[in-house]
Amino acid sequence: MRHRIVIVFLLSFLGVAQATTTETWMSVTLDGRKIGKMLVERHPQDDNVVTTQTIDLRINRGKTPLVVHNELAATETAAGEPHAFSASSQSSGQETRIEGHRRDDGRFQVSTTVGGRSSVGLLTWPKEASLAEGQRLAIVAHGFAPGTRYRVRNFDATKQQMANLDVEVVGDEVVELPGGNETLHHLRQGLAGSDSARRIDLWVDDSGNPRKTLSPMLGLRMEAVACDEACANAPDQDLDVLRSSMVQAPRALGSLRVLPLRYTIGVEGDAHHPFATTDEQQVTRVREGVYDVSIGDAQPHGEARPAAEDLAPNPWVQSNAPEIHALAEKVAGDASTDLQRMRRLRSFLSDYIEQTGLDVGYASALETLNTRRGDCTEHAVLLAALGRSLHIPTRIVTGLVYTDRFAGASRVFVPHTWVQSWIDDRWMSFDSAQRRFDATHIALGVGSGDPQRFFSAMASLGNIRIDRVDPVGGMRFMPPEPLLRTPRPERNRYQPVTPPRNKP
Repeated sequence: MRHRIVIVFLLSFLGVAQATTTETWMSVTLDGRKIGKMLVERHPQDDNVVTTQTIDLRINRGKTPLVVHNELAATETAAGEPHAFSASSQSSGQETRIEGHRRDDGRFQVSTTVGGRSSVGLLTWPKEASLAEGQRLAIVAHGFAPGTRYRVRNFDATKQQMANLDVEVVGDEVVELPGGNETLHHLRQGLAGSDSARRIDLWVDDSGNPRKTLSPMLGLRMEAVACDEACANAPDQDLDVLRSSMVQAPRALGSLRVLPLRYTIGVEGDAHHPFATTDEQQVTRVREGVYDVSIGDAQPHGEARPAAEDLAPNPWVQSNAPEIHALAEKVAGDASTDLQRMRRLRSFLSDYIEQTGLDVGYASALETLNTRRGDCTEHAVLLAALGRSLHIPTRIVTGLVYTDRFAGASRVFVPHTWVQSWIDDRWMSFDSAQRRFDATHIALGVGSGDPQRFFSAMASLGNIRIDRVDPVGGMRFMPPEPLLRTPRPERNRYQPVTPPRNKP
């Protein structure tokens, strides 16, 4: 699970403005339990405004704590014209940092550092895109009349892309805060075209200063409320988000894993179902809020062919790194087809990542190559990088997978990540964390490896209920992938020696 994704998404909605230097402390809770703090600062500097937004969280996954630190900063003119931006995210010692500065020609020079690997590029600023101060100015300019609707164009520093945000003014409300009741303006914001499960509610004052936010996080309610510094820095409480994000299975599925399966799934409070339609997974609406999801062997179902991002490197999937390409070529060896190549890569990676690290935030492919630590997401980003380095279109799938027992729970589906590669004109799944793909993998979304895709796919977790699972007649499912073992490259050529994994 990738909780820092949600934080970056949340921070991108916040804007602060007052005439002088200000700071707003906020206490952050998840389903009513305090898990962290947020600090929003605004500093007028000559003709510019510098806005910084920092959040610190501590949550548990099973018995493993995950500490997350995120920062966003924006330098803009008083009129909201962008001059510079930065975004950093740190979890368990792993840091991602992005910095952009406006050049004399109007373009931005952007440096990106992920897992110690840096790259520099040029960015043409998207038309009408704004940062924190520009978004705040747009909110104030449109006013707070109930029913007002408008769209703002937000620049997402983590993706270096523009996102359209639809804004609705709900109305004025008296809001209970730790320091007392305040009358605030209720706004509802969301990515254009997203459903209600992916929206964020804001309560702001007359200057557009957020005093309360409410957003979804893995099916839970994440809330930030303005308070004093002592309140924000009060001790956090333990919360196991792993257990909270599990979905109960209606029956044991161990003996059915190799068969095509049909799930009857209820989805509450969603205008659109959260399931991905792929060459392995077909979705049919039974009635309002109930869907049949059938999973079997990959067959051409008219799904879109690979896009440019399915072959391209990005800050998390560094398929152009020489050491990743060298490793992929060595592991693939004399394989003559893309199917054979992906199977060899999958088999190699299942043994290569030796330590399951639930404390890893969102490691890139290069980080995982070096540390050999991580969970299913680290498996997926490295496998995707290896596949793309061999010119095999590969994308990352986010969803659920069944397990007989996990973290003290029995017969549950847990959040999971794997990859799909374009093989023989269809998208085919490979799962190095589980060693093989089967029909207990329910896909919720596909993406390029950008961590924000994980948040988008997982937003409906709390609304999913699996009512029935049955074998499907007439569908195909390939024989289980053989558990091949491929020779490991020399250890000191690709990564430092790491301590052996602790045995339970």
